[in-house]
Amino acid sequence: MKIKILYEDSSILAIDKPSGILVHPDKRSKEKTIRDIFLKKYPKLEIVHRLDKDTSGVMLLAKNKKAHEFLKEQFQNRTVKKIYNTIVSGRFKNDRGIINKPIGRSPKDFRRWLSGRGARGELREAETSYKVLKRLKNFTFLEVRPKTGRTHQIRVHMKFINHPVVCDSLYNPQGVCPKDLKRLALHAASIEFKDMKGQIVKIESKLPLEFQKMLK
Repeated sequence: MKIKILYEDSSILAIDKPSGILVHPDKRSKEKTIRDIFLKKYPKLEIVHRLDKDTSGVMLLAKNKKAHEFLKEQFQNRTVKKIYNTIVSGRFKNDRGIINKPIGRSPKDFRRWLSGRGARGELREAETSYKVLKRLKNFTFLEVRPKTGRTHQIRVHMKFINHPVVCDSLYNPQGVCPKDLKRLALHAASIEFKDMKGQIVKIESKLPLEFQKMLK
């Protein structure tokens, strides 16, 4: 599979991850991962952060351990700026908002996380801000900025406010999935970070065609 490279320098790689590809190996699956695809060309490649299997868009990879530690520190210090686009169920009343709600484990499904009542285990702080870009008949197109980087954070927070991500089989299994959209409606649109020289770099990924068709 050919994956588009959006940015490359001597230490850092930014790719345009397609929907449907695993980032980390899954014990229940023998599917090829992002690392498998790039490892031959970049033998010291390391994963810096993750995108869910069915999420598309910008993803950073480190070409060596030094770059990995350098980028990882930026993620831990929350200086990396990430912007996502998503299509969610229902129409938002407010144009903007902030969801500041800890995330824990779901008591019913080990694959799921949960905000609010019933969350189990360690509750980790999580903050997501959103802005309405377009209202459709039964859906809303959002720009979303996660301040923290919890697993499934955007999907969990959207579920918490009763506007789950469209075509999300895990958090919105009974929701209407438009016929032209056969994938999770979540896309990593841009990421901003510092390169090894301390220069700010911003990488963007175009909105997938399936999204564009639905938004016409």
